[in-house]
Amino acid sequence: MHGPGSDHGRDLGLYDPAVIRSRAGVRAVGLSLLVLVACAAVQGVVYVLSGSVALLADLIHNVGDAATAVPVGIAFALRSRRAEAWSGVAVVAALLASAVFTGYESVQRFIEPSRPSHLLALAAAGLVGFAGNLLAARIRTRAGEKLGSAALVADGQHARADAFVSLGVVASAIVVSLGLDLADPLIGLAITAMILRITVYSWREIRADFAALSRPEATSSFERSD
Repeated sequence: MHGPGSDHGRDLGLYDPAVIRSRAGVRAVGLSLLVLVACAAVQGVVYVLSGSVALLADLIHNVGDAATAVPVGIAFALRSRRAEAWSGVAVVAALLASAVFTGYESVQRFIEPSRPSHLLALAAAGLVGFAGNLLAARIRTRAGEKLGSAALVADGQHARADAFVSLGVVASAIVVSLGLDLADPLIGLAITAMILRITVYSWREIRADFAALSRPEATSSFERSD
């Protein structure tokens, strides 16, 4: 006979929808985090060599995107819809902060021009960032849609934006190699505009999630508490 506190009773928790959802969310966040950390490590080395502001924008986004995985992962571990919604706010805040910083650095490069070097390595770093961010975006977006998590979907949108940021790095390397040094800060500004657009879209998604949670019928069976 198995009592209420037996191992068998605890094992039944492995099949609880809340536990399954929590583990799937943490798994998706953790896997995408590893991908982005690897990309950031490669790009950090190339940034030191090249001094490209476009690559700096991509690097900052990869680091910021990796950082947003922490609150989202904690929310899934807590099995709380409300915590997920608030983690989505952290994602949007990270997007906005990175856009502001990238825009500032791009403007500074107009004031104090500096030509990027090691252009082949710069282009390669951009391709690494593109592939890594696209993979992270796919992992997060698919998991977010499957699990019904607006925060994870927003995080996926963030990573997808970063993938196109990385293509900007490749474009910067190509155009600078043709002699247009101002291409680097110009692409930095274009990246900033793209990130701001994604920020607005992600905020709308998170706001809709909060609105859904405010309805009486939105109380989730798997949420431990409000």
